[in-house]
Amino acid sequence: MSNLREQLLAKTAGIKATDERRPDASRRAGRTETAPGMAGALAAAQLRVRELESSGTPSQLAVAEIVPNPWQPRRVFNEAKLSELAASIREVGLMQPIVVRRSDTGYQIVAGERRWRAHKMVGIDTIRTVVIECSDHDMAILALVENVSRDDLSDYEISVSIRQTEKDFPNRTRLAEALGMSRQGLYRFLSFEGLPDFIKHDLDLQPTLLGSHAANDVGAVLKKHGQAAVDAAKELWPQVVSGSLQQGKFGAAIASLVNSRSGVTNGGRSIDKFFSGKAQAGNITKDASNFTVRIKVDMLTEEQERKIRQMIGNLFSAQPHSN
Repeated sequence: MSNLREQLLAKTAGIKATDERRPDASRRAGRTETAPGMAGALAAAQLRVRELESSGTPSQLAVAEIVPNPWQPRRVFNEAKLSELAASIREVGLMQPIVVRRSDTGYQIVAGERRWRAHKMVGIDTIRTVVIECSDHDMAILALVENVSRDDLSDYEISVSIRQTEKDFPNRTRLAEALGMSRQGLYRFLSFEGLPDFIKHDLDLQPTLLGSHAANDVGAVLKKHGQAAVDAAKELWPQVVSGSLQQGKFGAAIASLVNSRSGVTNGGRSIDKFFSGKAQAGNITKDASNFTVRIKVDMLTEEQERKIRQMIGNLFSAQPHSN
């Protein structure tokens, strides 16, 4: 078991699932987790980092020579927390060196990007490091597992990292096992990939706009209704961005808009709405058995009601009766 994938699966086998270990598990209720759980995967990743550190070479490197892990999924770093870390480093120095590996252009961070960013914020030119040998797939999986287990990483950021790392696993079942989540939970994260580009573009800038459950719902609607759903999503998406439409209701809103435009509702019925000014006065519904006109009582005057009754009476009195 020389590679990290096998080590993750072996070392987390006896660790309880995340929701058994953390009191705030309700915050991540939207992420389906199964044993060994994300906490176990994180523990294995941290152990792997310590093993790599112990085999590395302590060094003092220029901050400018170092670049982030190219597999880093995080799009947004908490500026307040970075400022706190920077203030601590300014006062007492760096307590734990960062871990890097050599690259063609300098050094890449394996672990410790927050500390590196805090050094840049403070304006310190050099940073304590441990230089290690680390393969691409170790880099990718360490970044994924470490970040997937953090509460402040958005579902979209996790999905980006999962897609970058997926090629390092023989199949998605093994990937789900290593991350401590169910296949269903994994597929929810992967559902972001099927979203239209205009949504993913905004998620790159504001990754918390849409969670994995909402993305999965939207993906199902897009798959069912095709281009009509894409058009409806494009019309409704600004409401999600502004906060006037809850992300959890986005998929249902797309389906409702598509259905209203096509005149089709569940069960194969057709429905047409009519209005008095801006207010809906009623609707006409047709299915396999009935043709129904519904009018709101407060929308009718006595004279209008009389005319409707007279029109219906005349319409059917002119038809011959069958015995």
